[in-house]
Amino acid sequence: MRVFVTGATGFIGSVVVKDLIEAGHSVLGLTRSDAGARELAAARAEAHRGSLEDVESLRSGAASADAVIHTAFNHDFSRFQQDCDEDRKAIEAMGEVLAGSGKTLIVTSGVALVAQGRPATEDDAPPSLGSGFPRASEHAAAAVEKLGVKSMVIRLPQVHDTEKQGLITYLIQTARQTGVSAYVGDGENRWAAAPRYSAAGLYRLALEKGRSGARYHAVAEEGVRVREIAEAIGRGLKVPVKSLSQEEANAHFGFLGRLVGIDLTASSEKTRKELGWSSSGPALLSDLGNMKFA
Repeated sequence: MRVFVTGATGFIGSVVVKDLIEAGHSVLGLTRSDAGARELAAARAEAHRGSLEDVESLRSGAASADAVIHTAFNHDFSRFQQDCDEDRKAIEAMGEVLAGSGKTLIVTSGVALVAQGRPATEDDAPPSLGSGFPRASEHAAAAVEKLGVKSMVIRLPQVHDTEKQGLITYLIQTARQTGVSAYVGDGENRWAAAPRYSAAGLYRLALEKGRSGARYHAVAEEGVRVREIAEAIGRGLKVPVKSLSQEEANAHFGFLGRLVGIDLTASSEKTRKELGWSSSGPALLSDLGNMKFA
């Protein structure tokens, strides 16, 4: 199958590309740079020049493929609303090209804010657009499905290796800047996590075996205590670990203040049963313990 992959040289997308090619698929990877084109060529993928802002490049890429996997997202939290708008428009544009074809479009989302007080499940609807969380990936995917596209959603937790760890990367940056590794209250709230290669492998399984309209969770660990995450960061950076009130956390963490003190947990039980997915990589705290903080 010829698959158009956005974010093809990114943290998740680059591994998705590798996994697809090793499984016998061909890949057309979106890239905006010569360096990205060289990276894709080295991975035995074909480069397609463009970007999320260049909607016509997305349309032409989708039109020339049998399926689309959308992993790209601009993580500039100073303009998060604009990032989310670009993501929605990208999904809509590719969906319009695929309309009526029955071809697959796999969209990336997250487990954050899907449920509170319990682990989120695949049956949970995404946060409403009026909830103060502007990411509309799943809403756009649902609209595209009505056009005759086999759309699916992959929800990611904190995806990690020894270099990056999702939102935890920003906790590390804050601790480095402030000299304090912090958590909120007793730090017993938990964040779901998955190793990078295991999370990326779910995209191929969804492509090959997934059903239209499904949501799948790339969750290896249902929840890791944020206090333990902060302690691991403190050890790595050799800075003190401190509990903050929610008000203090809002000032300390900036855009992350809202999330640091709440549960971002999720289950992947249904995903495992339906697609046969499993995780064989290291745990989050193991990757944090083995990363080079210097």
